[in-house]
Amino acid sequence: LFGGQIVGQALVAAARAVSRDEQVHSLHCYFVRPGDPKVPVLYEVERTRTGKSFSVRSVKAIQHGKPIFICQASFQLSQSSPVQHQFTMPAVPPPEELLTQEELIQKFLQNPNLAERYRKHLTRIQAEDVPIDIKPVNPPDTFSSEPQEPKQLFWVRARGYIGETDMKVHCCVAAYISDYAFLGTALLPHRQYHVKFMASLDHSMWFHAPFRADHWMLYECESPWAGGCRSLVHGRLWSRDGVLAVTCAQEGVIRVEQTPNKSKL
Repeated sequence: LFGGQIVGQALVAAARAVSRDEQVHSLHCYFVRPGDPKVPVLYEVERTRTGKSFSVRSVKAIQHGKPIFICQASFQLSQSSPVQHQFTMPAVPPPEELLTQEELIQKFLQNPNLAERYRKHLTRIQAEDVPIDIKPVNPPDTFSSEPQEPKQLFWVRARGYIGETDMKVHCCVAAYISDYAFLGTALLPHRQYHVKFMASLDHSMWFHAPFRADHWMLYECESPWAGGCRSLVHGRLWSRDGVLAVTCAQEGVIRVEQTPNKSKL
């Protein structure tokens, strides 16, 4: 199962157990077992605390009678404060000037000299039904094994129309979006290795300001550390007007072949 799907659905379950006026401000999750796409997922919600300003809901995602995922989400009633600041959004080309991920793949596939193994890999990616529009700002060279800085920038949005609705709906969709290609940022300096296994261990999000998940947002991803078969990634989702809307963090397990691969392109 796709981790972002489980995070998003768990947040839906938690959001249904609080009042409409309370909005999610943070969630912290652990992936504890592999998911089985062949059976339904049961989301069990515990009303851990309901306070005057903050409420906490704990969620277990269960399959085959065992938890595959646990999550705690905290909700807050709106409060104003003069204490405000944020980082500055990176200066990047607008999404209208960039190609979508599908268009980039199609461009590569039109190359008659493309090696067959790369063609199969790109065709497999192209066949995935991803409900997200993605426009990489600086797409990495798909066929190079040269190390790159562990940073990525994407314009992202949900496909289709969500509209003006309860902000919790947009937060649930952003939770889905936030896990897509996130952990892959940590692999950019290590592209000479063949990945044997990669999976999310935990995922945290902090929601700062209102946004529309069906409008273009800039996803800024970076990996400050990797070691011990684990990697850490940080992410920031920016609204087009430069407002920092969401901050994300994730640690994942990454196991690779010890012997670096040599490019056969």
